[in-house]
Amino acid sequence: MKRREAREKAVQTLFQLDGTTLPVEEAISYITEGPIDAFYEMLVTGTRENQQAIDEVLTGKLENWSLDRLPKIERTVLRLAVFELLYNEDVPHKVAVNEAIELCKTFGDEKSGRFVNGVLSKFEQQRM
Repeated sequence: MKRREAREKAVQTLFQLDGTTLPVEEAISYITEGPIDAFYEMLVTGTRENQQAIDEVLTGKLENWSLDRLPKIERTVLRLAVFELLYNEDVPHKVAVNEAIELCKTFGDEKSGRFVNGVLSKFEQQRM
């Protein structure tokens, strides 16, 4: 499985898990068949395990928005991207941001991509 496909499946899984008590393993079984890709599994489990910390960081980056008010797809993509930015040193920041924008184009709309880019650009500014 290519990383782009793994991210797409991770967004689908995390979207499904948002606001439910469904176990991660069960949600994964609804999205994938056969052997589970290690990168995909790391994205899903890592994002879920660190969701509270990710949400706290995200809340600090949102202007005039609360995390609960965000559309579910933007919230899901942002959580995944922030997981990659903060916890996955193998992925360059620019790649994580670009992938998040592409995921919004796939699952959201044009405004989704611009919004997510604006939020994630604050992480890049912070690194400088």
